[in-house]
Amino acid sequence: MTVSMSVTEPHVELKGVVRRFDGPPAVHAVGPIDLTLARGEFVSVVGPSGCGKSTLLDMLCGVARPTSGSVRFEGSDLNGEVPPGIGVVFQEDSSMPWLSVRQNVEFGLRTSGLPSAEIKERVEHAVSFMGLAQFIDHFPAQLSGGMRQRVCIARTLVLRPRLILLDEPFGALDQQTRLLMGDELLRLWRETGATILLITHALDEAAMLSDRVGVMSARPGRFIDFVETGWPRDRDSRVVSDPNFGALTARLWSSLREESLKTMGRAS
Repeated sequence: MTVSMSVTEPHVELKGVVRRFDGPPAVHAVGPIDLTLARGEFVSVVGPSGCGKSTLLDMLCGVARPTSGSVRFEGSDLNGEVPPGIGVVFQEDSSMPWLSVRQNVEFGLRTSGLPSAEIKERVEHAVSFMGLAQFIDHFPAQLSGGMRQRVCIARTLVLRPRLILLDEPFGALDQQTRLLMGDELLRLWRETGATILLITHALDEAAMLSDRVGVMSARPGRFIDFVETGWPRDRDSRVVSDPNFGALTARLWSSLREESLKTMGRAS
């Protein structure tokens, strides 16, 4: 199967990236990997459990260094710290239950040195953008799971990241809510112009949201396929009814099935 990569204007570049963990037992988790993200591109990554998807994200956000190879963001090497311009949203609900929605969203700006008026404007804009304006003084316990995840996205949004990394952000939500949250994420992507990389186990989610989907192998994780979706930029969840949608998810599963079987110890 031909791997297609038609990207321009590199925003993020991984070259020859390998990540190993010392033992016992020693683990070769990822690589070698080459990956280029164009500025403003939406890319998803799928792969079998344990293939190193989250390890890849840790290296992309700068909190983990590759054993070998390079990871560059906007032309600079990442050095083990999350640089300005990168925002991360995780699967787990990371809202702080003792803080209101407003206080949760403004948390990352408290030490920014920004004027209080600008912090207030950013917070209220992000909360409104995520459809939470009427709940701005509520606490997480008063919100649904989907609303709490929107709080977490708003907390990232106020930092105005140019690269947004998402690690299974909708994994705990029901299918209908995931589709609607996907629409919100696409709207966020279009209006901010950010580059987005999404880690997900859901092939339909990857096929719906992305410009490209990268398929990783069983550990050590490598990219074995890139699938371009061909969707227009103004897409939303209605693409799931497009005749091409089934073909996209079928191709993703065709690439992924054997790797998943390897993970389960059942490959032929």
